[in-house]
Amino acid sequence: MKHWLAIFSLITLPFAGQAAPDMVSSEIAAIEFGILCAPEAVSTSPAPNTLAGITHVIGDSPQFVANSQIVPAAFGVGFGVRSRARRAEGLDNVTIVITHPPMGDNGTTVQSYTTGIGGGGDGSFSFYQFDYAYELQTGPWSFTALRNGKPLYAVSFEVVAPETLPELAGVCGYVDLLS
Repeated sequence: MKHWLAIFSLITLPFAGQAAPDMVSSEIAAIEFGILCAPEAVSTSPAPNTLAGITHVIGDSPQFVANSQIVPAAFGVGFGVRSRARRAEGLDNVTIVITHPPMGDNGTTVQSYTTGIGGGGDGSFSFYQFDYAYELQTGPWSFTALRNGKPLYAVSFEVVAPETLPELAGVCGYVDLLS
């Protein structure tokens, strides 16, 4: 039954919150965003403008479990943006800015890191995953990609209590958080 419910959720949840970007520049050829199960990191990269001080580097781009901008605040759940640059050589020196409700000891509301957006294949993936209790903040979150101070894309998400979307909160295997 548990597996059937997960499959049903994966089929129906994309319609629960139809995804739409806030803006996409002409430098971006393709964009997709939604919710994912946090992938294993193959390494980390320094990111001094984040609370953790690092970002996770992943091997393969994960698949979205839902193309929704409504995200349950549950451990193991991630959300983000897959984008591909129009230029075949891609775009370097892209700053990803993530805004969110206050978190951490200092009430941080903005985190950022530098990356690139690939121009071939699946492009590049930028995401946030819930690893620590202080990150489980409900409310508006956004991802904005900037290059030379100009926006490439902006996508808003709404993070909600896991009880609001129990099937999606449990799809990554962390169902005990709801009891």
